[in-house]
Amino acid sequence: MVRHFAIDRLVEDGSGFPITRVGARIATAPGVFAETVVCSLTHGVRMAPEEFDVKVRPYSEAWYETLKSTLGEAACRQLGIYAIPDDFLLSVVIPIYNEERTLRILIDRVRSVSIRKELVLVEDCSKDNTREILQQLEAEAAANPDPMNQITVTYHDVNKGKGAAVRTGFSLAKGDAIVIQDADLEYNPTEYSRLLRPIIDGSADVVYGSRFLGDQEHRVLYFWHSVGNKVLTMLSNGFTNLNLTDMETCYKVFTRDALASIWKTLKQNRFGIEPELTAKVARRRLRVYEMSISYHGRTYQEGKHIGMKDGFQALWCILRYWWSD
Repeated sequence: MVRHFAIDRLVEDGSGFPITRVGARIATAPGVFAETVVCSLTHGVRMAPEEFDVKVRPYSEAWYETLKSTLGEAACRQLGIYAIPDDFLLSVVIPIYNEERTLRILIDRVRSVSIRKELVLVEDCSKDNTREILQQLEAEAAANPDPMNQITVTYHDVNKGKGAAVRTGFSLAKGDAIVIQDADLEYNPTEYSRLLRPIIDGSADVVYGSRFLGDQEHRVLYFWHSVGNKVLTMLSNGFTNLNLTDMETCYKVFTRDALASIWKTLKQNRFGIEPELTAKVARRRLRVYEMSISYHGRTYQEGKHIGMKDGFQALWCILRYWWSD
């Protein structure tokens, strides 16, 4: 028996990020359809409304049930297909410093993720036009409210560093889960759904997105940076007794309860926030998972901020927060 389905897929511009929708109607036998769905899942799948009488939003209960009825529960789990509750809110904390070239692109990519979100934007006294861009975004959001993307913007009067901006963002976040998102284009917001699954399942309190698990694409850049990351992760693991592969990753996702036990104790103003967070997660014996992520690293010419002194600061923080909270 041949069945008919309509598939919406997101077309990519070559960078790995969706830019537009294209509708296509296909006729397929059940086995062929399963293969087609597998090929299209990362781009989003929608069944024809006239056949199922539902308007399906990715990761909604209706979307999940539609795919589960076709693929089966085991296949859905293997492929990362699951439902996110309609009332679930993800807080995306974005520390921002001198990101005028990438900020609007990044915000558009975060907004395009089909999860109800609040974007907590913390401007850390940039020297370029970042503040003006944020003020424009605030005005646009006020003029055209989006229930899927609430926006909160706050400004530091002096430059304090990434850690200070993250702390400010944590203090404002209201979501059921909170993720840290850099304002450059190194990390892909479409991977939020993968990172959230252990939290939605109730398995994890904290999820780290690892650049080094090996099954996602990453840009090849600085050898000594990768060595430094792995050495710091190994040292952190030695003192925390965790077995992370990427302690320094930006993508750290917390449940609201897990973060509530940590954020008021945070002290680091710069990149030392990463080992400090990790040490405090370990000290509280929170359930930690890692999920692989892609990584589109940038060069110093393209605006990378972290330097050698931050590596030494991270080493000091590993020792400092192992000794005392």
